[in-house]
Amino acid sequence: MAQYLFGAGKIFATPLQDVHGNPITNGTPVEVGVLQSTSVDISYDLKELYGRGQFAVDAARGKGSIKCKATMGRINGALLNSIFFGGVVTEGGITAVAQTINGEVVAASVTPVVPNSGTFVKDLGVTDAKAIPLKRVASAPVAGQYSVSEAGVYTFATANVGKTVFISFKYTATVAGAKSGIVSNLDMGYTPEFSVDLFRDYKGKFFGMEFFRCVSNKLAFSSKQDDYDLPEFEFQPMADDLGRVFKWTTSE
Repeated sequence: MAQYLFGAGKIFATPLQDVHGNPITNGTPVEVGVLQSTSVDISYDLKELYGRGQFAVDAARGKGSIKCKATMGRINGALLNSIFFGGVVTEGGITAVAQTINGEVVAASVTPVVPNSGTFVKDLGVTDAKAIPLKRVASAPVAGQYSVSEAGVYTFATANVGKTVFISFKYTATVAGAKSGIVSNLDMGYTPEFSVDLFRDYKGKFFGMEFFRCVSNKLAFSSKQDDYDLPEFEFQPMADDLGRVFKWTTSE
């Protein structure tokens, strides 16, 4: 039976080196989850030799390049760090934004509930029932104004008591499985490295490519009003220390 390919396949990325150039021993492989599409584009510069005739008498390959792209549906912090950021991952802490959906009825002071038993970090604004922003002041607010303490206690003017406002704020919390990291302004050239295993199988036939050493040059997020976010990353394989670029296998 002839071999055909169908579907997006499977991709696994394994970190080899962090962004500072430190080798990673026993790097944890992470699957590119809910894979939507992949592409592998292998190309060479072609150098042609001409004489007096119109067509080349010989041709030889020059520089080679491999451009790969993958689109995924599942967000995974360990994967993003392995393929793109290459920094230090902090476990368990999350930073999020909360907005009061049904509004808060103004009293002399209002302390919105922080989700996940978290800690208030930063005020992100207050609007009235008509979505008009209130002005933030340091203290003693008058009508149309508010102030907020470092602990997240909002104070309003007496004239606003009984009215409904909508409060937005940033907070931190401890959530199992959460991951975070900081991207610093490093000198140019610092790049994390990883290996990639690409597998596709259909009707009992297999096709695979193992890229021994890769770097990523692009990570893109795009959101829509009524659709899933499908992050996309691009990566470029290159030769490893043994001169290997990739290994391919096929059932036929």
